[in-house]
Order: sequence, then structure tokens, then C-alpha cells
Amino acid sequence: MSGSSIRLAGIVVGAVTLAACGREKPAASAGAEQPSTPAYTDITPTQLHEMMQAKDFVLVNVHIPYAGDIPGTDLTIPFDQIAQHLDRLPADKGAKIVLYCRSGRMSEEASTTLVSLGYNHVYNVAGGMRAWNDAGYPLELRGER
Repeated sequence: MSGSSIRLAGIVVGAVTLAACGREKPAASAGAEQPSTPAYTDITPTQLHEMMQAKDFVLVNVHIPYAGDIPGTDLTIPFDQIAQHLDRLPADKGAKIVLYCRSGRMSEEASTTLVSLGYNHVYNVAGGMRAWNDAGYPLELRGER
């Protein structure tokens, strides 16, 4: 093999490896050839802002350590302890629950946990408080409510 063929083969192997190692959440709606997998729904800060106009959900900050709140937050539960605090969440597993953190990573994990425990209306604020603030919406600190 020539040097350029070897480099090309290396690039192809690298690309396939990266694609195979990609991280993705369960599909919100599976196709006919795959069984339906329960999942949470990602929402944008604008969608959350619109939902807040007729709030019919529990808004939960799962970020640790504390870094502020989206106004209207109902609960603060650490993302890695969400399963231990189900008593603080609605008993009705069909109730709407919206989770957020600072960047979205912790709330993704907490959302996956709630879905695995049978909650079926779980929403994750994609991009978290950073995206909320970048969209021009305010954050608040405890004691400023």
C-alpha cells in the first residue's frame, strides 16, 4: 500500500470509530423496525418560556453545585440523587416534569433515570441555564425571589 492509501484507510477507520462511539439518547419515537423506547423530550429555552405562561408541570433544577435558578423553579434535587427523592416528585408518573441544570448534561442523566423509573412526560431543557440565559431570559439566585 502507498502512504496515501494507508492514511486514507486510517481516516476511514477513525471516522467509523468516532461514529460508533457517539453518544445519543433513546429515540423519542422509534420507527416500525425498532421497538418503542420510552424517552424524555428535549425542549428549548423558548419552549420552556412558552410553557411557563400556563405552567402545568414541576420545574426541577438538578445542577450541583448550586449555580442559580430559572425563575419559577419548584424543586432542587441533585441529578445523581433523583431516584432517592421520588417522594418529592409527583406520585402520578404521567405528570409533566421539566428538568434542567447549568449546561444540560446533568439534566439529561436525571431525565434518563426518571424515564427508566416509569415517568413518561419528562422534559429536558437542552443547554440548561446557559442556553436559557443566552436566549435573554433571567436567572435568579436564592433569596432574590
